[in-house]
Order: sequence, then C-alpha cells, then structure tokens
Amino acid sequence: MNNIFADLGISDKVMNFGEEVLLTLKERFEQIDKNAEYNQAKVISAMQKNRVSATCFAGSTGYGYDDVGRDTLERVYADIFHTEAALVRPQITCGTHALAVALSANLLPGDELLSPVGRPYDTLEEVIGIRESKCSLKEYGVSYREVELLDGGKFDFDGIRKAINDKTKVVTIQRSKGYKTRPTFSVKQIGELISFVKSIKPDVICMVDNCYGEFVELIEPSDVGADMTVGSLIKNPGGGLAISGGYIAGTKECVERCAYRLSAPGLGQEVGANFGIIASLYEGLFLAPTVVASALKGAIFAANIYEKLGFKVVPNSTESRHDIIQAVELGSPEKMIAFCCGIQAAAPVDSFAEPVPAPMPGYDNDVIMAAGTFVQGSSIELSADGPIREPYAVYFQGGLTWAHAKLGILMSLQKLIEADLVDID
Repeated sequence: MNNIFADLGISDKVMNFGEEVLLTLKERFEQIDKNAEYNQAKVISAMQKNRVSATCFAGSTGYGYDDVGRDTLERVYADIFHTEAALVRPQITCGTHALAVALSANLLPGDELLSPVGRPYDTLEEVIGIRESKCSLKEYGVSYREVELLDGGKFDFDGIRKAINDKTKVVTIQRSKGYKTRPTFSVKQIGELISFVKSIKPDVICMVDNCYGEFVELIEPSDVGADMTVGSLIKNPGGGLAISGGYIAGTKECVERCAYRLSAPGLGQEVGANFGIIASLYEGLFLAPTVVASALKGAIFAANIYEKLGFKVVPNSTESRHDIIQAVELGSPEKMIAFCCGIQAAAPVDSFAEPVPAPMPGYDNDVIMAAGTFVQGSSIELSADGPIREPYAVYFQGGLTWAHAKLGILMSLQKLIEADLVDID
C-alpha cells in the first residue's frame, strides 16, 4: 500500500500518520455502515412499492407527456421522504435553483420570508435580494428578515417569536453550515424549530434546505414537519451518477406550485422530458446511501487528521454528524490553496490542474474550488472549496468511495507539508 501511495506522491510519513488516526475510528465507521444499511433498505422498499421496472428507464423528449419513469421516480422520492408529493427533475440545474423554485412558487407580493438560522448560503443572497439582483424575491415585492443564531449555533427562540408576523409566509431553514463555521443542525433540532414556529403561526410554510444532509441520518426533515424538503441530485441523493437535477419533496399543494413555477401555470408536472438520463437518476438514488457513508467516513477522517495537527475543525473529531461537509479553519489563503491543490491532485479527472482563487457567479468573495469530478460541480464527488476571507476555512466534502476520500485527505496534508505550512514531526 505504501508503494502505490508513493507512486501517487504521498510520503511514508503522511501515510503512517493517517494510519495512526484510522486506528481510532473503527467503531464510528461501523455505525455509519449500519445507518447506510438502514437507508439502503428504505430506498429499495420505496422502489419495490412503486414497482420500478425496466420500462421506467426509457428516455423521453419534447413535452415528456406520459413519462412513466419520471412519474414513478417522483413517487419513489415521496415515499423515501414520507411526503404527499415530490418534484424530481433534470431541468433543475442545482441546489440554488431548486430553492429558488420552491421560494418563488410559494411566496407572493406582500409576503415575507424569514430565516431563523441567520444569513443563508451566499448564492441565495441574490435570490432573496439581500444583494441586489434582477428577478430577486425583493424585486417582486417579497420582504425578508433573519434572526441570528446565538453562541454555539443555538436558536434564538425569543428573537424568532418577535420576528414572526402577519406577513410571514415561508420560513427557510438551512440544515448545513454553508460557508460558515456554525454547527450543522440535526433533524431532531430542525423538528424542534419547526414545532416552535408552527406553535406561533400554524399555517406558515417551513422549507428546509437539505443539501448535503440526505441519508446521513435515519430520518429526513420531512419526517419532523417540514412542508418542503429541497436538495440537489448532484449532491447526496444522486449517488454520483445523476448528471443534473434537483428535488422538492413536500405537501401536495407546495409541490404543485413548484411544478407550475418550474414549467408553466396549468402544465406543472405533466411536462418535462427526461432526455434519456432517467436510469442514472434511479441507479444513483439506489447507490446514494453507500456513497454518503463513504463521504461521511472521509469527513470524519479529515476532522481527526486536522484536529490532531492543531486546527479548528467543525464539526470536531468526536461530534455527531448531520451532513457530509467538514470545515477546517486553516488561517491563511496560502494554506487554503495548498489544501485544495492536494484534493485536486488526488482526483481521477483534471488531477494536473492547479486550483486558484477567482470570482464566481453568486459570491461576493473570490472562491477557490478543487473538484476533479466526472460531473461538473458534483460535490458528492471528492471536492473542497471556500471563500477567500477570514477565518480562511476550507470546506471538504464528498468521495464516491471511502478509498478515494482517504487519498484526498492524505494528499491535502502532503501538499501542506511540501509548502512548509504544516509539520507532522
């Protein structure tokens, strides 16, 4: 093993350091595998219940009328998430697009959107209108307010109670940390927040940004009261095989409105071709629990490696996991770049490329991104990124296999050592 890793550029010193850390992780990895087995059974059960067959894999074009595979896949998602309905479409380009569809479909002029978990992910700022943008919710007369989290990432229940008013129509809850170093919320915590909000205003719509969280736990936000659970197929639920797409699972009314927004009023879910990629959406979903387990092992390995070296990591090396993202506060742009160069060097695609910070659409800071992926932007594949701003944290996620995730983390450490930015002696 040392020889093949040496061929890839990893020294015996780094390899041995990693093996020492792995000796402490056996029990945690076993629990991850148990959760994956449960979620795998849940996916299979939904596929069997909805009689998935080879006919579901037929491609469709044009209007996509009577697309059996598309309609069956949406019933499968609804059963997995225990919701009344689901919208699962390759026409949804990314997680931000899925969230924008869900919000714009269920907010009307004069309504107000509330985020009780502080500022949402950077790319939603222009969707909402926090940063001025054409076609934002703000431009269409939707107001917005937010309640900052308390120290330690706790909910400010008093502040939330005061913020909810007659105009509050949708409450958006971001499960994952985004480009912040706050804790990711567990499904249980999300359920407690939803219950609190609905005790104040029962008819409010609670939407959860579930990106990076699917299949990490045994239940999903829709199991604890979320009216809409939203995510991207090129993250967890696509299992690395989906080449595009997003999903919205929730109440029939909310999902129907989303379908009208995505296509056109009166058309909704009746139209939308699958372009011949439908089989990959099924197979990716089937593989997703195992792929997520691999990514989780990589995240825990990264946390233990970098915490041992003295860096602040979120979550820390022993905390429970509620998404696949591992934040590492590196403290300088140089360390961020070296880390990302290591992730890129471990990739099967574009391993020769060198990541550099650059402007990105939807962000107001330069961002560095490392991702030698088969699907562009697929962050269930091994990847790392972060905005070039304090505390200079890099966000590591993905790994279709545990072996690849492990290689990526060791390579990131190798690059930091070679740049004289870290010492493991």
